[in-house]
Amino acid sequence: MRSVSDIEQWWADGKRIELALGGSRRSVFLRRMGRGPAITLLHGFPSSSHDWARLAPALATSHALLMPDFLGFGASCKPADHRYSLHEQADLVEAVWAHAGISRTAVVAHDYAVSVAQELLARRAEGALGVEMTHLHLLNGGLYPELHRAQPTQTALLDPEQGAKLSALLNEELLVAGLAPTFAKAFDAGPDSASMWQAISRERGQLISHLLIGYIPDREAHAARWIGALEQTDVPLSFVWGMLDPVSGAHMAERIRERLPDRPFVALADVAHWPPLEAPERVAAAVLGA
Repeated sequence: MRSVSDIEQWWADGKRIELALGGSRRSVFLRRMGRGPAITLLHGFPSSSHDWARLAPALATSHALLMPDFLGFGASCKPADHRYSLHEQADLVEAVWAHAGISRTAVVAHDYAVSVAQELLARRAEGALGVEMTHLHLLNGGLYPELHRAQPTQTALLDPEQGAKLSALLNEELLVAGLAPTFAKAFDAGPDSASMWQAISRERGQLISHLLIGYIPDREAHAARWIGALEQTDVPLSFVWGMLDPVSGAHMAERIRERLPDRPFVALADVAHWPPLEAPERVAAAVLGA
């Protein structure tokens, strides 16, 4: 009998919930663990909530965790004829909170999700967020879009003529090759890359990769709103950052420290783009110690 992979078990231990998004009903995967004050963990591109699997047990000893898959990712539904946006993903987070009856929560956001968190901060500043964010922990992501260094596969997916063709050709081998530079050289990324492919290819989700990559121009279009929200918020902020990251690493950290010098910053000198995967114990310690 075939053994169940870690990510398949992750899906089995969560559930798909029905949420109203943009006038449609969407099926969204949500994994919950633990009891206590809430922490919402938001994943990056192109992965899923399974990124949190290694640090979730430590957090769940004292907190109630909510870990959704964004629309188009992991075990959430993946509509093919759809314009994916970071604003809609922020709507999804708010809908998850409403479904779960959450009124207060800390947020941990990585990669793609840092922009979703910035939109939530902007809504809070406008008095339009119904949930109190008690703390925001940010991990490697394009907080300052002009500093984000897209990988070659990402750039190719953005091409209006070639993006859809690349999505159609995408397979596990190409994904692993594309992800390899984003992990620290000393880290064995094989199992995580395999899990990411399972998440991406579920329901043939690789075919919408060129639609999901629209978050990059989305960031550029809303840079003033989201940078302003980040730099002006009164929500407690802290950073846990992989310094070897070629996408949003030391160069992004320099800007963060320049613009937000009083916010706690944990530099992970031996970690690249994936702190939740490469250094889960240190990420958990930073979150619990904030």
